[in-house]
Amino acid sequence: MSPLTVKRPSGFFAAGREIEQALALLSDGAFKLFVWICLHADCRSGRLCFRHGELARRLGKSPRSITSYLRELQLKHVCQVQAAPNQHRMGSIEIADRFWPYHKQTAETTSNDQANYVEQVRELFLSRSCVHPTFGPADERLAAEWQQRNVPLERIERAYLLGCARKYVALTNLPTAPLISSLRYFTRLLAEVTELSVSDRYWRHLTRQVDQFEQRWRQSAAEQVGQANFAPANPGLTASKQGETR
Repeated sequence: MSPLTVKRPSGFFAAGREIEQALALLSDGAFKLFVWICLHADCRSGRLCFRHGELARRLGKSPRSITSYLRELQLKHVCQVQAAPNQHRMGSIEIADRFWPYHKQTAETTSNDQANYVEQVRELFLSRSCVHPTFGPADERLAAEWQQRNVPLERIERAYLLGCARKYVALTNLPTAPLISSLRYFTRLLAEVTELSVSDRYWRHLTRQVDQFEQRWRQSAAEQVGQANFAPANPGLTASKQGETR
């Protein structure tokens, strides 16, 4: 008899006794959130960076419900939750050893220099509206790889500018185009930046351009939302009623 194989080698975690213990301990909503965290947490650390609104959207729950579930995970010692210091930063969740099926790496394996580097890359990645507001474990690993390869942060910033400039042009031409969803989007641009022979003045100019692109795109998106909100539910019926009142 051939051994069992996994259909998709990524996007899963080992569900066993630890999950059974959580199932017996948590409410339905908190358990659903716990399983979602397990599916997206870094296997080496049991840790996940998150935005409150993103959790609510992904799980189809209200922000108030997510707050309640996070509190339950914390009170029942299933997870350690570190709230975001402000709306522009991400919070973090770490699953307790008792409920995490993998052996965690010790904190000493990640140097302070690497942690600071990854944090700076995270803040840069989430600083533009053309980027999906999620910086997951795969993005953290890629940022850590760049740090190990001694990729200068300035080069990453310039690759980010190029990528965002091109994405805003694409969004202008096709508003339904997807946002940038992964740090890996900028990988090939790192090599392109290295080959460019331009002055610092060019990068300052490109920064101003991207600021303008972003402002125009956000304004256009807001106008479209406003038009959708004020559009009549049944234009034909509305026109008919207007005709009756004349």
